[in-house]
Amino acid sequence: MQPTDAIAAPRCGALSKKLFAVAKEFIPGGVNSPVRAFRNVGGEPFFVRRAAGCRIEDIDGKTYIDYIGSWGPNILGHAPVAITNIIHEVAKSGISFGIPNPFEVEMARTICGWVPSVEKVRMCNSGTEATMSAIRLARGFTRRDLIVKFDGCYHGHSDSLLVAAGSGALTHGEPDSAGVPRAFAEKTLVLPYNDPAALEHLFATRGEQIAAIIVESYPANAGLVFPQPGYLDLLVSITRNYGALLIFDEVMTGFRLGMAGVQGIENLTPDLSCFGKVIGGGLPVGAFGGRADVMDLLAPLGPVYQAGTLSGNPLAMAAGLAQLKELAGTAYLQTRPAAGADTPPNGYTRLDQLGAHFESGLRALLTEKGVPHRLNRVGSMFCLFFADRDIINVSDVMKQDLEFFKKFFWGCLDKGIYLAPSPYETGFISLAHSEADLDDTLTVFGEVLTKI
Repeated sequence: MQPTDAIAAPRCGALSKKLFAVAKEFIPGGVNSPVRAFRNVGGEPFFVRRAAGCRIEDIDGKTYIDYIGSWGPNILGHAPVAITNIIHEVAKSGISFGIPNPFEVEMARTICGWVPSVEKVRMCNSGTEATMSAIRLARGFTRRDLIVKFDGCYHGHSDSLLVAAGSGALTHGEPDSAGVPRAFAEKTLVLPYNDPAALEHLFATRGEQIAAIIVESYPANAGLVFPQPGYLDLLVSITRNYGALLIFDEVMTGFRLGMAGVQGIENLTPDLSCFGKVIGGGLPVGAFGGRADVMDLLAPLGPVYQAGTLSGNPLAMAAGLAQLKELAGTAYLQTRPAAGADTPPNGYTRLDQLGAHFESGLRALLTEKGVPHRLNRVGSMFCLFFADRDIINVSDVMKQDLEFFKKFFWGCLDKGIYLAPSPYETGFISLAHSEADLDDTLTVFGEVLTKI
């Protein structure tokens, strides 16, 4: 961004600037995950000293209201007592065993109890591991090689899934990163999201070769995009008709949008599901699960190999269970309410109330300021696009006003509001946010928009 007189990109504080210079000497780009480098907004990152509730403090002493929450898992806010206490207690008995522990069994029972499509589940250490393993399992089960994914849906950085759309809707994918062999990318077919005709034509021509479709149930790695009516139902029906599997990537949405994630909201049954984020309570975790007949092909029962020294780590499992208890109540930890039963108010109800409050205020503000926009929000997840067109796929996302976003981002950061340093990321509200925090944020938004 070229700073203007109205909104200039503030430099990070002196201590953050000094530490970033050191980091660049020893870490590629100075960061351990690319978006943290702030390159999408033309600046440098700050470094965090501590965080509590909905606020973070950088090493220069500046405090921000945080709408990232470690990119989703901190649904209770930062350093909630329920999680810090259990980590402290469990750590006294050991940090990692490489041997089965009771917490991983309780977590597995919880996931299978909450998510109707999951009959068996396996723990791993990240969303990337979960999606990579689910793809391998789908190929092993169907004895087919081809995978279908959608442009703009991100499923981690494994070779088979780090693939961009080719030159046409039905072409083989192209490697989206150096180091990914073309032969790997050619096993992944990339389609535009929310395009039923392209999907149907692909399956009509190559359906017998396709092992699985993998999809972010609500795409949340290119902003936040919603499926058009009937689109997810089409994914279910077309995979069943052709003997392929449907994999829901709920790493972002699982256990954040409800006890059964998007598939619970939409009343759909995928064959496999991938999870992470919330079930680790902020610690590294992933999981994938689904139909028992498919899952039983995993080693040691079957021929599909998958393993991990730290999978089911007791600290991560205990922290995740503590978080789920806070969200849904201890009584609902290992079971879900019977069909038609009244569900008592819980953390998810509160999160949706906060999200609705924020959405209402933000829509009114943007309308008052006359700012072209689209605002997508579900539960505690939201994304603001500075665009005057509907957002239904990544092509629409790319056409938003990126320069306007940069000015908005820096103006908000300068006034203590931390949004994702990229126009392609989703924002998160936590249970630690209050209506007052949200209203303070909207006040800052108004001040910044007035200056742009």
